[in-house]
Amino acid sequence: MDNIVDSLNNAYQEFVVAAANVLEAKETSGGQKTTATDTALESFKQKWELFRVTCDQAEEFVESVKQRIGSECLVDEATGPVVGKSGQTTTTGLPPISAVRLEQMSKAVRWLVIELQHGSGTAAGSAHSHQSAPFDARFSEDSAPFHLWNIR
Repeated sequence: MDNIVDSLNNAYQEFVVAAANVLEAKETSGGQKTTATDTALESFKQKWELFRVTCDQAEEFVESVKQRIGSECLVDEATGPVVGKSGQTTTTGLPPISAVRLEQMSKAVRWLVIELQHGSGTAAGSAHSHQSAPFDARFSEDSAPFHLWNIR
């Protein structure tokens, strides 16, 4: 994470320096288009693009961490007792579910999100159409089409 922050900081600093160089070149040339102003503008464009790419990479990293934290919280919530900060075991009030069932629900939610992002408009009715997710025969609800409202 420190690496990403350092990259973002460096790209920003280079971008700011390039912007200052454009202003200085323009002032030096009296506002006229010269080789120096063109070179400064080209450098500015490159630094701007580098800064944008670095921002996108940082955003992707943040999103992946958010997903990982969300998944860990979901697993903690679904698998039963949790050890609190004081070392005492507490319950969440939910009965534990199997890891296989949790995986199935997680895949169904991911498919719905993907379908909604692509604007298919059929997300609610098609979550069960993706048969790539393995099903666990121990659960009777696996034989029926899966819908989010079946989650207990």
